Amino acid sequence: QVQLVESGGGSVQAGGSLRLSCVASGYTSSVNCLGWFRQAPGKEREGVATLYTGLSMTKYADSVKGRFTISQDNAKNTMYLQMDSLKPEDTAMYYCAAGRVTWWGLCADDSWRGNYWGQGTQVTVSS
Repeated sequence: QVQLVESGGGSVQAGGSLRLSCVASGYTSSVNCLGWFRQAPGKEREGVATLYTGLSMTKYADSVKGRFTISQDNAKNTMYLQMDSLKPEDTAMYYCAAGRVTWWGLCADDSWRGNYWGQGTQVTVSS
């Protein structure tokens, strides 16, 4: 089992930045695909970014490319989502997820949803 706890959400004006953190505990060596998802009110949960840890390969949703960066700090068992140039449409509950895949392509697939989830952290961007 892997437990995930997010932090770092908050309220910010458009154009601002936030960095979300997700601390993992438990059997963390069992996962090799990390990701961030978000869900706005009345909308489906959508993938934001994924990171295949074995090759440090990343994938981003088109809506956040060039603005968001996913990363990890192995020593701290923590993954991050650096969010810059935030827009009001980025407002959502953000969730981190982790899981194990057999190859990079599955981590980058739009259908990947992970095996473990955090409880979410709210991000609100005002115009």
